[in-house]
Amino acid sequence: MPAPSGVRALVVGGTAWHVVAADVDPAWVAAQVARDRIEVPLGARFLAALADRVGAEPGVLDGLLVAPSAPLRPGVELVQAQPSAHPRVQRSLRHRTDVRVWTTPDADGLVTLGRGVCGRWEVGVEVEPSARGRGLGTALAVAAPGLVPDGAPVWAQVAPANTASLQSFLAAGWRPLAAEVLFTP
Repeated sequence: MPAPSGVRALVVGGTAWHVVAADVDPAWVAAQVARDRIEVPLGARFLAALADRVGAEPGVLDGLLVAPSAPLRPGVELVQAQPSAHPRVQRSLRHRTDVRVWTTPDADGLVTLGRGVCGRWEVGVEVEPSARGRGLGTALAVAAPGLVPDGAPVWAQVAPANTASLQSFLAAGWRPLAAEVLFTP
């Protein structure tokens, strides 16, 4: 299967399934994962081999979470802002289109929303270090689904090692559905 627009390859998998979206021979993929079709596709050896095939570096292995329904009251005030030089915003601008940005009035919290893989709505949140440990990350994750036009599904990619972010999204009711690695130019 060809990779989605904006990436050279994508490997996504969940419980007992994987999809490898890349401009490579399906027979090559089948041969590479024949030893263990469940574990190998998101393993380091396969990801490195695929990177060599497509000429791009694999990104972080992220957990892929989907949001619950939008809350009636988000619990945190957000103000729409213009895209800025903030690293979270710059990352969103590199990997997504139609990027929108919100901050808390005190600028301690930031939410980015944009269209990512296959046009899906993807969110990123950031909490200033001085404001961490008070539930703001969870409040931002709760508010995020209400920012999506027409109540469309919204997704988040969270690095498993970012335990604070993972805990915030899970506490906000987001459900883990898969894991994915993007290979970008």
